Amino acid sequence: MTAPEAESLRVQPSRSRPDPRTQAPVVAVVAAGGALGAVARYALALALPTAAGGFPWATFWTNVVGCAVIGSFLVLITEGRPAHRLVRPFFGTGVLGGFTTFSTYAVDIQKLVDHGRPATGLAYLAATLCAALAAVWCAATATRRALSLTHTDGTGKTDVKGKNSL
Repeated sequence: MTAPEAESLRVQPSRSRPDPRTQAPVVAVVAAGGALGAVARYALALALPTAAGGFPWATFWTNVVGCAVIGSFLVLITEGRPAHRLVRPFFGTGVLGGFTTFSTYAVDIQKLVDHGRPATGLAYLAATLCAALAAVWCAATATRRALSLTHTDGTGKTDVKGKNSL
């Protein structure tokens, strides 16, 4: 038997399905954003080609930059100005989801190992993880600081704390 307190914590299954009319715009913006993000990732891969057995800089920078952007973006839309309900699915899920790539990261590690470069593969694995986490933290922190330096004075004009920039 379960404790009475635990009964109230159980998630009740939803009895209704989401209305397709409200879900269609979300699916559409995620798809459009994903296409844009994938094209940007492909362009970066073309600009920074990786030689066989070489360090995959394009995927590394794609994931690090994507993490930095998501750190700033989420702070802006959760702690800054309110955004339209489709902005987060379009940009956060679509564009950045299409831009960043865990699957290519995993394939790159496998390719390095297959080309007799397991140390480089391990370095790539660790460097990407550390750099991506650092990027999201630094970007979120910097964005929070930037937001704390500015405030709206009620007239809609932005003023920097301690300095009148109007």
